[in-house]
Amino acid sequence: QLLKSKLHKACITHSDLYYEGSLQVDQDLLDAAGILPYERILVVNITNGERLETYAISGPRGSHIIRLNGAAARRGAVGDRLTIMSFGSFDPAEAAKHTPRVMILNGKNEIVVRKGGGES
Repeated sequence: QLLKSKLHKACITHSDLYYEGSLQVDQDLLDAAGILPYERILVVNITNGERLETYAISGPRGSHIIRLNGAAARRGAVGDRLTIMSFGSFDPAEAAKHTPRVMILNGKNEIVVRKGGGES
């Protein structure tokens, strides 16, 4: 199991305690990071140190939305910064040449740096 992709410094824009759990992410950001809707993700709140495991759901393209839903909404507040990670299984040959895809975001959830995964 290796880090497949990461959205780093994502900013929580919305929170909905009464929605069934998950993390909603702008589909453009999911595409850039190579994260699929319903894919298992690990979310680390940079602001308060909380960690949670959930799944990604697609948000409207171009919305820049990062919404904590359900119980996950208790792990952060609007304005907190997150690292959203996905992992994959690789055989030894694949692992030897693997580079994770990393998107670094600004406070408006715009990609400011692209690394790895064929990007530079």
